[in-house]
Amino acid sequence: MWISALLSVLGIALQVSVVTAQDGSISGPTSSSSAAGYSCDPSQCQLPNCNCASTSPPGGLSPSDVPQFVVFTADDAIQSYTIDSVNQFLAQRQNPNGCPIKMTYFTSLNYTNYTLVTDWFVAGNEIADHTMTHVGSPPADEINGNIIALNALAGIPLDAIQGFRAPYLNYTAQTLQLLANVDFTYDSSSAASIPVTDPGTDAYWPYTLDNGLANDCLTVEGICKGLPKIPGLWEIPMYAFFDELGIDGPHLMDPWLDTANGASAVNDTATFEYMKNTFTAHYTGNRQPIGLYTHPIHLSTTYPGVDPPNSTIQMINDYLDWLQMQQDVWIVSNEQLLAWVRNPVPVSELDSFEPLKCSTPQVDSSLKICNGIPQNEAGLLEECDFPDFPFFTCYGCPQVEVSPSNPNPPQQVPAGQQIRYRLPSNCSTPFWDPIAGSCLCQSSACAFTDNSRPIGPNGANLTGGGTGGDGFDGSGSTPTPTYINFNGATPVKLWSGSLVGMMSALAVGAFGAATGWVLVNV
Repeated sequence: MWISALLSVLGIALQVSVVTAQDGSISGPTSSSSAAGYSCDPSQCQLPNCNCASTSPPGGLSPSDVPQFVVFTADDAIQSYTIDSVNQFLAQRQNPNGCPIKMTYFTSLNYTNYTLVTDWFVAGNEIADHTMTHVGSPPADEINGNIIALNALAGIPLDAIQGFRAPYLNYTAQTLQLLANVDFTYDSSSAASIPVTDPGTDAYWPYTLDNGLANDCLTVEGICKGLPKIPGLWEIPMYAFFDELGIDGPHLMDPWLDTANGASAVNDTATFEYMKNTFTAHYTGNRQPIGLYTHPIHLSTTYPGVDPPNSTIQMINDYLDWLQMQQDVWIVSNEQLLAWVRNPVPVSELDSFEPLKCSTPQVDSSLKICNGIPQNEAGLLEECDFPDFPFFTCYGCPQVEVSPSNPNPPQQVPAGQQIRYRLPSNCSTPFWDPIAGSCLCQSSACAFTDNSRPIGPNGANLTGGGTGGDGFDGSGSTPTPTYINFNGATPVKLWSGSLVGMMSALAVGAFGAATGWVLVNV
């Protein structure tokens, strides 16, 4: 019902992306051992840059010494209402070391608020590539153009955009080769579609494509049986949940939108139970990661026309609460997961594992600098008033709208103003002043403070804590999530009013440098 209402509000321009927003659905196994034909010699394929597809934990660790990772990702545009949607689940939560939860946002550019992209990244989250205009089996300019535009419009460092997910999970062997050609670290488009309790499970720990793919062998042509051989490119499978139908009842993206156990209607209680059961199978087995893969607009309470059931929002928070009561459970981004897989350490040593810490940029709150920290950048954003989707940015408006063929147009400079400067490679985003063209601090030692707490021995601080949302009490009242920065910045609202006003005020920022930068399409 509420998805239909959403479509009527958004209209034809957004219809394709919303209809397919549940594009991660699968109906059964997407691979098998015989179809995979996978072979890998672990004596020749060794960490940190090579890993065989395996159900066993990396580094030879015993499952009892392995943290249980729960990956949280979101796909598509970044807007205030999608950030609100994510925050109603993660904003108040912490991992066992006291650090706020970080997640991965696979970002496409249509209707994206680029100022919030900057803010989300500076708050510690991972920004990844989801193509410019949300197309499956994308050509090179869709993938490469997104990197260029995210760097130019949102100030995301080029080397920070390491991950990719294909829209509709529609990829080919050529897609993976295109990623390798421009030095992506990983893809996360394939499905782990067989339960971990099945002897033929395809729920592998993340692995490299030195010996080809071992997932999706029944659904994607030209892969598996040793293909494609792409040394060093990682695949992070998307791990499905399974209801009472087992292998015939998989649920991948947005599982709370699915019916369960062959029923004809969505049942939050049934969803809660199969999500718990699938987690338990991972947790009591080899502790392969599990994930919550979301399209946040489906659960937005701040987008006109979208009316997600309060019971569903409460169920997801209850599930996360339950997860965090289990020992050694960490909610992480793909970037954090892969950092651990490449350099696995036992849970007893996680207090010294840098990628799970929470280093916070130390910038004087009184400084006026357009840097992704709301209290610093207030009043400094430029509005780029394009008819299709206007947006704001710290980095100057382009003369024309960005596109795959022109992802970094020349910058328009209003009369009496000066050009804004793109982020250089030797300065971190929160310390770069695009108006002055100067870096406040280039030394990581003087720029960041580690706010994590030690993870003590004997079971101390081995569980996470906190709740999602912004005062959601489970009473049935409508939750009112607020954009709360994970770095503790004062909450801000960047929009109000009607749909037209929202689309004008929310879709943020484009930047085109006066001197263009080109990423060669190969």
